[in-house]
Amino acid sequence: MVLEQYSIGVGDRFSHQGTAQLCALQEAERRGVNIVPVWNKSFREHSIVGTKPSDTRSAADGAVKEFGWKNSYYVDADHIGLKNVDLFIDSSNFFTLDVADFIGKTAGEKEIAAFVSSMSKYLSAFPVPGVRTATKVTEADLLAIGQKYLYAVQEAGRIYRHIGEKKGVDHFVAEVSTDEANEPQTPAQLFFILAALAHEGVKVQTIAPKFTGSFLKGIDYVGSVEAFSKEFEEDLLVIAHAVKTFDLPKNLKLSVHSGSDKFSLYPIIHRAIKKHNAGLHLKTAGTTWLEELIGLAMAGSAGLGTAKQVYVKAYDRIDELCKPYETVIDIDRAKLPNPQTVRSWTSEEYANALRHNPKDPRYNLHFRQLLHVGYKVAAEMGVRYLQMLKDSRGIIGKNVAENLFDRHILPIFIGQ
Repeated sequence: MVLEQYSIGVGDRFSHQGTAQLCALQEAERRGVNIVPVWNKSFREHSIVGTKPSDTRSAADGAVKEFGWKNSYYVDADHIGLKNVDLFIDSSNFFTLDVADFIGKTAGEKEIAAFVSSMSKYLSAFPVPGVRTATKVTEADLLAIGQKYLYAVQEAGRIYRHIGEKKGVDHFVAEVSTDEANEPQTPAQLFFILAALAHEGVKVQTIAPKFTGSFLKGIDYVGSVEAFSKEFEEDLLVIAHAVKTFDLPKNLKLSVHSGSDKFSLYPIIHRAIKKHNAGLHLKTAGTTWLEELIGLAMAGSAGLGTAKQVYVKAYDRIDELCKPYETVIDIDRAKLPNPQTVRSWTSEEYANALRHNPKDPRYNLHFRQLLHVGYKVAAEMGVRYLQMLKDSRGIIGKNVAENLFDRHILPIFIGQ
């Protein structure tokens, strides 16, 4: 199973927007760019919403059949580990091996020594062609990399082999994720992480490192755009070099997690992947839920009332809702609108506050972040909320499709 050059995370919290998202991908195909959808939903999201992995498979298969999608598609076991991977074995063919929590745990001394010894021959090979960042690596540096990352890579190997025993190693796509680590990985560190993955026998097809800056949920990138630009291109060069050096899968590509709405980075990413003819996997599914809320707010009084109720309840339960996401959100509570004020808003006022348009003075990124993590409130509404989605399917679907194509696919994969 070989993942195509371009892929994008789709799906949504409540499994209603698959055909709308496929509509956006079909428009990309009309423009000459093929992007395959990857339905992704994490164990955390399943736990909060009360769904199970087989529900995501059913939603994906149902959307593909209804839409008449003829190309490849995948179902991702998003951010899994050995503790929960078995829940996804039957329904998934794409597995995001999340080993960020194992970074910093130390492997055995003999294992680290063996890693340093086996990698020492590559010290003279640096810098990687085209990489401008100082990548001089000493044996002390190698030791530090081994101490910090080797155990995490070994954990990825354990998860990978476990899945392989269940499904067969040629019947799934493996992604390795370190994006929720505390510190970004340098190009040199990425090179040796890939070396260690090759040694573990992990046929990794996409890797999600932690980049410089903050990738917060549902809002634009926070950090130095110039630093990211340099780092992203150098990571592409490192991957290309590692593929040749360690006989890794030729389609190995970068994955940008929490990639939704990183508008300031999209032109940079586009130029880099086109310049180097590189692949890209972009995870975007989480913000589909916000497009649902915008669509509901614009659908009429009943939908607007539901959207308002979600915010009011989320405001009252902010600590509970933010806790699972505390490392990937940054909400200034003083800038959240008062619930009483929101109750008086028109459809346009609600939509403009939530829609990610930094040029609009009514846009409120704190309001947006709280609603991003507030989907549990909608899940607790149960059938009532789901019926609202069905009743407003037309306007919501148009909103979802246009957002995905115009604001994500077009600037990243096609170019504006």
